[in-house]
Order: sequence, then structure tokens, then C-alpha cells
Amino acid sequence: MPETAQVLPDPRRWKALAFIAIAQLMVVLDATIVNIALPSAQADLGISDANRQWVITAYALAFGGLLLFGGRIADIWGRKRAFTAGLIGFAVASAIGGVAVNEAMLLGARALQGAFGALLAPAALSLLAVTFTEARERAKAFGVYGAIAGGGSAVGLILGGFLTEYLDWRWTFYVNIPFAAVAVVGAYLVVREPAGGRNARGLDIPGVVLATLGLVSLVYAFTRAESDGWTAGATIGLFVAAAVLLVAFVLVESKVRSPLLPLRVVMDRSRGGVYLALGLAIIAMFGLFLFLTYYLQVVKGYTPVQAGFAFMPMVAGMIIGSTQIGARLMTRVSPRLLMAPGFLLAALGMLILTQMATDSSYVGLVLPAQVLLGLGMGTAFMPAMSLATFGVEPRDAGVASAMVNTSQQVGGAIGTALLNTIAASAATAWATSHAAEAPTLGKVAFANQTAVHGYATAIWWAVGILVLSTIIVITLIDAGHQGGAPAVASGQDGEEEAPAIPVLAH
Repeated sequence: MPETAQVLPDPRRWKALAFIAIAQLMVVLDATIVNIALPSAQADLGISDANRQWVITAYALAFGGLLLFGGRIADIWGRKRAFTAGLIGFAVASAIGGVAVNEAMLLGARALQGAFGALLAPAALSLLAVTFTEARERAKAFGVYGAIAGGGSAVGLILGGFLTEYLDWRWTFYVNIPFAAVAVVGAYLVVREPAGGRNARGLDIPGVVLATLGLVSLVYAFTRAESDGWTAGATIGLFVAAAVLLVAFVLVESKVRSPLLPLRVVMDRSRGGVYLALGLAIIAMFGLFLFLTYYLQVVKGYTPVQAGFAFMPMVAGMIIGSTQIGARLMTRVSPRLLMAPGFLLAALGMLILTQMATDSSYVGLVLPAQVLLGLGMGTAFMPAMSLATFGVEPRDAGVASAMVNTSQQVGGAIGTALLNTIAASAATAWATSHAAEAPTLGKVAFANQTAVHGYATAIWWAVGILVLSTIIVITLIDAGHQGGAPAVASGQDGEEEAPAIPVLAH
């Protein structure tokens, strides 16, 4: 292998991290900020109860379905270009959503946000992966990124509550514009993409079509399962279609010369384990956000702003777990020694929440559970985010990053549908078996007890899912600590040689 000159780190990389983090925060915020504003938007635009879910689903379908495509575009076109284009497009889509005058305009804006988010999110993570290659710096950078990825959803609830309560629901869209503007300026001035890391080959069109249709079918199937039931014909048909399309996608990727998703990215044992464990953990987390939001606002009577602030201990725990535990230990111990205890600690927090009742106190139950959840998820997310792109060839960094986001997006869709369905079924069964108590308790109290029983039952499932994530981590992830020296990858098939992301230390 011919020698390649050592590329010195860009002195502006820490400033670049700040702007990459702003962009990532904007994308993560948008997953929850609109949820708080949805009742107001529905009333203002006359959206029916049957169609209101599409404000969330349109975004999820476009985002989840196009992520692999967006990641590969970043590899081919250039990560900085994809990052900037994603930011501008997301801001334009947000502006359209803010001025929406009817249901169709709002839904179109949400789908457009999802499409540009699918370009922006993998570009942001892959820029981080190719910018920070020295072990200690990488740990710090991914600590910041992991804290944002984990805690951004809760921050979205707070910001959404403030904007909806004190301004107008439209500001949950407008707020993205200044975020995007600052990030675009920062990208232009300080973000630099290391030379030679692009994939110069053409785009795998059959792979794009199969992956997009397969992921859209899968996400939509879980959405339909929540609304129509798991045994409905449409639900089963969508699951079957998703399976057929995704199997065909894998077959195509194993044959084509320049695949959309090189199987080498996911066949690595540790990296594949990360994608699977992370997706399962997100299932548990998204369900929890949903139940805690309803518990605090409907059962406990919190305002949107109060409910948002009630999530702050979890956010603080995630920041501490990510930056002070994960980042400090990532270069010293193997990822599974951080991820497995992290998921178990989060499961312990979930276990506390299974004891929730209508008269439970916030300080006595919700607060300690959130602290444990935050610390556990922050500790686990940070090495997971880094390991998912660690050791990947620079030309594959975008699609490897897209796989992280895909596991999160699909996990979120599954978590919302699966756990909400479990909660609804448990609540119905409890209400039926305790119908005689309804006159004594009163209508509101009986409804609250019914709902809380459903939440607690579903959270038990979330505990089990986190334990399963732990088992997957222990079983599949065998990579050593991420403290290896940077390596250089040789070019293949006539491609330009480029500095690689460091190989895993064993």
C-alpha cells in the first residue's frame, strides 16, 4: 500500500462541532415539539381526529423512508454540501408549515421536513465521524452529540410547551429557521470535510427504490397497527410488503457493483449489534415519552410548560451520562461495558415507573426514575453513536450514519405504535374487570386509574425491551475500547486514498 501523508486535524473542528450540534438539535427537537402543538394546530386548521395523526406520520414516513438514500447522497455529493442543502430545505419546509392555511399544506410541509431531515441527519453524524478521528477528541465530540440525541426530544417538549402556551403553535415551525440559519453560516465558515472520502461511483437506483418503499411500508405498517389494529388486512399487507421489499433490497445489495448500503457496513458484528440494540432502546424511550406526557398533563393536571420542565431531570441525567461517564471511559473500556450497564440502569428507572398510580408524587416516583433513565441512556447512547461509525471507510460514513438514524426512526415508530397498543388493550381489560367500581370512584377518577394501569403495563414491556437490548450488547458487541490510533485506508478500484476513521482496538 503506498504511503499517504498524515492529515492534520482542522483547528476549527470544535467550532464545527457547535454548528453540527445545532443542526442535530433542530432535527431531534422536531420529533416532539410539534406533538405539543398538535391540538392547537388541529383546532385552528380544522383537521379531523382521523387525520391528525398524519401531522406526525407524514414526517416519520419521509424521514424513515429516505434516510439511507440521504446518507448515500452525502457520501457521493459531499457531506458538507448535503449538510447545507438539508439545513436550507428544512428551514424552507418549516416556513411553509408555519404559514399553512389548511390541512394539506401542513401535511405537505411535514413530509418535506422529513425528506430534508433524511438528508441532514446522516450528513451531520458522518461529518462528525470524519472530523474527529483522534480517540480522546472523538470521545468528547460524541459525548456532546450523544447528549443532544438523547435529551433533545425532552427539550422539544419544553420548547413546544412554551411556544404553544405563550405564542402560537406556528412558532413550533418558525423556531427552526434561526437554528438553520446559524448552522448554515457556521457550515460555510468553519465546517471542513476531509479530502478524498467521497464515494465516486454512481447511485444504486434499484436499491434506492427498494429501501425507500420497504422502510416507508414498515413505518406505515406500525402506524396503521396503532390505529386499525394488528390483525387488520391493511396492517398485515403492509408488513408483508415491507418484508418482501427489504429482503429484495438485501439481495440486490449483495449483487450490484456500487450498493446503496454496502453489506460490509452492517455485517460487522459489533456495528450490527449497535444498530439493533439502539433501535430497541428507542422503542422503550419513545413509548415512555408518550406515557409520561399524558400522565403528567391528563392525570396530574400539569400545563404543557410544567410537563416540559418535568422532563428536565432526564435531560440532565443524559448530559451527565454522555459527557461525564461515557466520554471519559470510552477510550479506556470496551463499548459493551458502558452500554450494557447503561441499558440496565435505564431499565431500573423504567421499573420504578411501573409502580405509578394516580396519587404518586413527582418527587417520590417520577424524579428518581427520570434521573436513572437519563444517566443510563446517556452512558449507553454515547459509545453506541461512536461505535456505529467507528472503523467505517470514509466513503461509507454517510450511509453508516444513516443506519444509526434509521434504527432510531424505525424504533420510534415501533415504540409509539406497539407500546400504545399494549397500553390501550390493558386499559380496556382493566376497565371491564373493574366496571363495578366506576360509580364509587367517579367518572374522572375511574378514567385516570384506567389510563395509569395501561401506562404501567406498557412500561413493563419497555423494561423487558431494555433488558433485551442489554443481552444483545453482551452477546454481539465484542469490539475493544475506541482508543486505537488513527489508521489510513487504501483506495480501492482506483479510488483516491483517504484518511480512515480509526480501526477498533481489540
